[in-house]
Amino acid sequence: MALIEACDLIKKFPGASRRAEPIAVLGGVCLEVEAGEMVAIVGPSGSGKSTLLYCLSGLEGVSSGSVRLMHQELAPLRRADLARLRRDHIGFIFQSFNLIPSLSARENVALPVRLAGRKIERSEVDVALAEVGLSDRARHLPGELSGGQQQRVAIARILATKPDIVFADEPTGSLDTVAGRGVLDLLRKAADGTRSVVMVTHDLDAAARADRVLVLRDGVIHRELLAPTSEEVFSAIAQTKIGVNG
Repeated sequence: MALIEACDLIKKFPGASRRAEPIAVLGGVCLEVEAGEMVAIVGPSGSGKSTLLYCLSGLEGVSSGSVRLMHQELAPLRRADLARLRRDHIGFIFQSFNLIPSLSARENVALPVRLAGRKIERSEVDVALAEVGLSDRARHLPGELSGGQQQRVAIARILATKPDIVFADEPTGSLDTVAGRGVLDLLRKAADGTRSVVMVTHDLDAAARADRVLVLRDGVIHRELLAPTSEEVFSAIAQTKIGVNG
């Protein structure tokens, strides 16, 4: 059962001036992500990876084509309905963490659940923080944490929310090797029989943890790899950079 469906997805941004031609970032992407699947999106810088992630999650509108999340077409939804769909079913791990500076790590983790009008026990929050190795930082404000620790708080927030779909933009980008491996273990675990994970990454080892790897170039999927090794991911990206599709 597909939780994400995109068909002929095109995204253009306005040019630098009114007379300039729009800039095409995505050029007709089609994909599906099944329940229980972990998918990694890789490719050269500027290939449209993060834009695709934002369009699939409903955070960015599309110029044409369609995106369906949880069997709902996004385009016809009113803003409030789209926000409700994201709140109830989607978790997004941003590169910028998006933590509230005045709230402690524990309060940041609990915030999305409480904003959704649901109850969350302190013990559930503490378990999520423990899973990312931050039990001793629960009372700390974001400004008192390192970048890597802030990233792990952001991931704990998603674990506590328990969304149906997790979108992650470079989830290990601010982490050392050991912490990054732990986060990938958690994301891998999150892609269970009913939930899915879609991740943009430059980390070849991270991409190799996925069930499928989509290789983008110039806003188009050029390769799809099934359970690849990091060496196979590297080779696919290298071929894509020089325009080799074999």
